[in-house]
Amino acid sequence: MADARSLYKDGFAHFVKGEVDEAITLYRSALEADDTLAIAWNALSMALARRNELDAAIEAARRLIELEPDDPLSHTNLSRLLQQNGMIPEAEAASGVAMQLQMKQPRQGS
Repeated sequence: MADARSLYKDGFAHFVKGEVDEAITLYRSALEADDTLAIAWNALSMALARRNELDAAIEAARRLIELEPDDPLSHTNLSRLLQQNGMIPEAEAASGVAMQLQMKQPRQGS
């Protein structure tokens, strides 16, 4: 049995070739092997959004935030998905969280 990271990497290889269905299958397999693999949740949310399955993409993005609540990019991804789904107030709230987290991070090169 392949490990979660290998499954994720295989899924990513399919995703970059435009093979979204195959990527989603592999990302889900990776998450069955390790449901704490944050990068796989992020990738799954992007792949589902590409397939216009926004509700499922949003759920995957929310799971990512549960795993990495202090990552501004996770909140930005959620905001983008919510906006795409017409959920503007929720998108603005997620964007606000992302901006607050970004301001807390040390500046690069300082």
